[in-house]
Amino acid sequence: MGLIRRRLRLVTGPRRDAGMSTAEYAVGTIAASAFGLVLYQVLTSGAVTDALQGLLERALSARP
Repeated sequence: MGLIRRRLRLVTGPRRDAGMSTAEYAVGTIAASAFGLVLYQVLTSGAVTDALQGLLERALSARP
């Protein structure tokens, strides 16, 4: 049986890790949540809100 496995491994190549483990999912979820929180804080800050409001007002008051 060992000979068959060795020959099969020569033909197919070594096994590769095809996915993430549970710990990697947890770290990815925490990182995505932190990024979302930072993005929310930036977009709801006074400077960005004022800039977006000014841009919207300028676009709505533009004449063709």
